[in-house]
Amino acid sequence: MTWHHDPSRRTFLLAGGALAAGLVTACEPLGAQSAPVKIGLIGSGRQGGALGLLWAKAGHEVFFSSRHPENLKDLVAQAGSKARAGLPEEAAQFGDVILIAVPYGVTPQIGKDYAKYMQGKIVIDVGNPRVDRDGDVGKDGLTRGTGVTSKEYLPGVRLVRALNALSFMQVTKESHRAGEKIGIPIASDDQAAIAMTVRLVTDAGFDPVVVGGLSRAKEFDAGTPVYVKGLTAAQLKAALKLP
Repeated sequence: MTWHHDPSRRTFLLAGGALAAGLVTACEPLGAQSAPVKIGLIGSGRQGGALGLLWAKAGHEVFFSSRHPENLKDLVAQAGSKARAGLPEEAAQFGDVILIAVPYGVTPQIGKDYAKYMQGKIVIDVGNPRVDRDGDVGKDGLTRGTGVTSKEYLPGVRLVRALNALSFMQVTKESHRAGEKIGIPIASDDQAAIAMTVRLVTDAGFDPVVVGGLSRAKEFDAGTPVYVKGLTAAQLKAALKLP
């Protein structure tokens, strides 16, 4: 059976699957799953920019941001009429969902500067710690796991770790590929946030794999056996010993 000829049926099946898995709360109308999402991107470099383009093409409203938003004109032009650009503070205020795509060492400062605008919002954190670049913050992230450390740096948000375990090249070249798609591990303690991320990962052209709570994000952090390997969902589930 193919779904691409009937998008409404595909959306229904995805929503139904998420509901069956307990990923959509009973009070959340399934119709809301098909409405465009307002996404604010804090960090619009290679990874953030590429993901933002995919979401814009899927029909979502995307706000790219940078400390120098004048440099994002080409990105906005590629994304189309629903896209705009501005400062990170504006992106944090704009988005119902926020994507944070910055060097991991900057994450504590992102929390200090913008957490007040992100309270209660779904925040997808894609940064990957590196000791050589991020110092003690990077070392702590790798040691304890980014799900645990990012939760401390970004208080009051509905945090998700996802879309960090694939490279920029995989985002741009493997999205919506034929056959089995690249599996994207997702970890969060918030079930509705997981449901939204499942939808956005699917809209970006990948196959979502729910791993568990934030403590399990460590299993797909930088340097793990599944990191940037381009595994399918089935391969990813086997590697992470998921049912």
